[in-house]
Amino acid sequence: MLRSRVIAAAAVTAAAAGIAVAPTPAGAATGSLHLYEIYYNSPGSDTGSVKSLDAEWVKITNSTSKPVSLTKWTLTDASRHVYTFGSFTLAAGRTVAVHTGKGTNTSTNRYQGRSWYVWNNDKDTATLRKSTGATVDTCSYNTTKFAYRWC
Repeated sequence: MLRSRVIAAAAVTAAAAGIAVAPTPAGAATGSLHLYEIYYNSPGSDTGSVKSLDAEWVKITNSTSKPVSLTKWTLTDASRHVYTFGSFTLAAGRTVAVHTGKGTNTSTNRYQGRSWYVWNNDKDTATLRKSTGATVDTCSYNTTKFAYRWC
């Protein structure tokens, strides 16, 4: 009852100010798990070094209000290089970077353990899939003008 009064008061205040307010559907999504950014052209001239490989990454964000298990989910490029998440849960509101190179996995950084690059410097597509194979999100780029792509 109090919630209804607060919503009604807010609507009256907004209307008086000339602001249109659309009600939020009861079952509306409060976020998503999605690809956030791809850094596909790592900086520097130390081609193939661990530092350079670790500077190539894809960020995945959980903008929901609940943790999401990514266990057995996959991240792939257009050439079908596949990274499969081991046991891992991405906390609500957090982002994880999946690096191409080698390192120690943490809650904010995961490592593919590769010794060469995955993401092409001119064009590629990242695809995030659930363990069932269902596509969750994709992000593509087709330029050498930048070293990264916001998804």
